[in-house]
Amino acid sequence: MPSKRNLLLTGLLLLGSAGLAQAQMSATTVTDLDVRTGPGPQYPTVGTATRGSEASLDGCIQGSNWCRIDVNGMRGWVDAQTLSVEQNGNPVVVEEHYSELGVPTVTYAQTDPTTTGSVSPSPDDELIGPVGQVEVVAPPNEVHTYITQNPVNTVRLRGDVVVGATLPQSVVVHRIPDYDYSYVEVNRQPVLVDPNTRRIVYVYR
Repeated sequence: MPSKRNLLLTGLLLLGSAGLAQAQMSATTVTDLDVRTGPGPQYPTVGTATRGSEASLDGCIQGSNWCRIDVNGMRGWVDAQTLSVEQNGNPVVVEEHYSELGVPTVTYAQTDPTTTGSVSPSPDDELIGPVGQVEVVAPPNEVHTYITQNPVNTVRLRGDVVVGATLPQSVVVHRIPDYDYSYVEVNRQPVLVDPNTRRIVYVYR
């Protein structure tokens, strides 16, 4: 009978033809990390893998940092910057050497079990929404300090990260104590977001 953890993985994993011959690369976790049910920080965690754990790497989503692995009896998704692969006798971080390592490409589609045939797009398939006018924000230094001290995983989205752009509903924004705006990291750029309209009001560059 499938384990409870595997039942959480409602996604469908498809190996691209280029990656079939190279599936199941050996990798090692470079830090303690959360293994998630889907390719994004908004997905629930399956569990935590400790630093130095041996893992089997199925592949990564093209244009994204998210990779599918088997580790310590768990199967799920992690950020490529948390994995290393041996190359010429030396460990290298998957994110930094993706192309030269020949990491297989995988795709992900999350199905909705309550609606037959419906498919919810992953963050990598979504576009940043339309741009509209917003109030100009000049965040205090304390806000930047808080964001720096409380980092979050980056969310990958297609489109320009600009003030006024609307974030998809699937993107989880994070509250800043005693401040009107929330924050999230999009394509490795921290941004402030109006939690009511979900529009970007400031981009840290």
